[in-house]
Amino acid sequence: MGIREFPGGAPRGKGIAIGMRRSPDVSPRRLSDISPQLRQLKYLVVDEAIKEDLKWSRSVEDLTSGPVGLTSIEERILRITGYYGYQPWAASYKREERPREPPGLAEAQAPGGAEASGRTSRRRCTCSRAQLHKTFWGVAVVLCVCASWAGSTQLAKLTFAKFDAPFTLTWFATNWNFLFFPLYYAGHVCKSTEKQSVKQRYRECCRFFGDNGLTLKVFFTKAAPFGVLWTLTNYLYLHAIKKINTTDVSVLFCCNKAFVFLLSWIVLRDRFMGVRIVAAILAIAGIVMMTYADGFHSHSVIGIALVVGSASMSALYKVLFKLLLGSAKFGEAALFLSILGVFNIIFITCIPVLLYFTKVEYWSSFDDIPWGNLCGFSVLLLTFNIVLNFGIAVTYPTLMSLGIVLSVPVNAVVDHYTSQIVFNGVRVIAIIIIGLGFLLLLLPEEWDVWLIKLLTHLKVRKKEETVEGGADLGSGPQNRSRRARPSFAR
Repeated sequence: MGIREFPGGAPRGKGIAIGMRRSPDVSPRRLSDISPQLRQLKYLVVDEAIKEDLKWSRSVEDLTSGPVGLTSIEERILRITGYYGYQPWAASYKREERPREPPGLAEAQAPGGAEASGRTSRRRCTCSRAQLHKTFWGVAVVLCVCASWAGSTQLAKLTFAKFDAPFTLTWFATNWNFLFFPLYYAGHVCKSTEKQSVKQRYRECCRFFGDNGLTLKVFFTKAAPFGVLWTLTNYLYLHAIKKINTTDVSVLFCCNKAFVFLLSWIVLRDRFMGVRIVAAILAIAGIVMMTYADGFHSHSVIGIALVVGSASMSALYKVLFKLLLGSAKFGEAALFLSILGVFNIIFITCIPVLLYFTKVEYWSSFDDIPWGNLCGFSVLLLTFNIVLNFGIAVTYPTLMSLGIVLSVPVNAVVDHYTSQIVFNGVRVIAIIIIGLGFLLLLLPEEWDVWLIKLLTHLKVRKKEETVEGGADLGSGPQNRSRRARPSFAR
């Protein structure tokens, strides 16, 4: 039985490999001509060297872009027949038949390769050093956020034992926001090479509010609502500290992250993420379990409702800021927070006065006011807001958020030794559930893609190690037999 040949001279059947090796520019045109290879398409693997040789090929781009490589049997058939220009036999021909470089050329290129590897190692060293520096600052920021938030909460609890006026304390601490822009400008003068006057810097930061800057209309439409939300958030939080222990208050306030996601999904049309929906469900379940932990007493229910309201106001503040104003630079954020302080001084001052004369928040004399506690609480809250707003300049935002959730165990330890809190099973499970939901909300949007890439990389690396181990075992006996074979040539 004769062997029929292709027009280019390559024989059919078993001679395809020979034809591929001899003529890299010829590819089979009928599926019946490559029927043995079609049965192996299921196990088709693209070698890394082929990808390097054929980066221009559309088929290689499709192979690397898909989640699992080839997506369908039709695409595999089209690629193996050379429809997209992908010819593995041509690549193997080029790779195997490529002439070796002369030793002189290889030796001449060696110093250049060593220099390139040196630059790469230096770049890796620099990157690792920068990441280490950023991580170090991240740890410092986390500790600062945790200490300032837990310290302000505990100090507020101590203040209410002598000075039962949560709204007055809120008003007093919010007035300190006026210091944001002066502190920012002091840092600008110390760090910036191109120093500007206060007036120039102020005008540049006012562009954040629009082309006309900070007008009276902008003040009442874009600043005043946020001043009200800021005051409500802090007042509800401080009022809740009077009703329940600081551990429950701090852990329930962590639910604001879940509320931010839900409002962003509804109002801002943010990307839907299943893991964040699970985190929001965990937060709601933790709130219910925390309410059940004390047996639905009136003080505990009111306190939990106040904290949930504070977390909701905080989430509304963040979502509206992103909706109306967008993202702000450091100077713009400092100016905005200082404007909130000015709004508080001008428009909110009348409320503590009314509460004093109506004896809702009354104190006998100004000498009885614990000014040390009030100033200490204000300084800690100012430090917390400064680190939370400007810490992104030196570290990752996720690390800063960890400081808030780490304040929960700190408050729990303090409450254990200073109050009569009972850590029953329901309360512990509620704390764990809310903390887990908070950590799930810290996952980036592309966490699933990163996880798939990591698992794929580990799987490929394990496979390569297995293949290399098998190759070493296969080559070992042959080398030993070659060394043991005697030579009779003289």
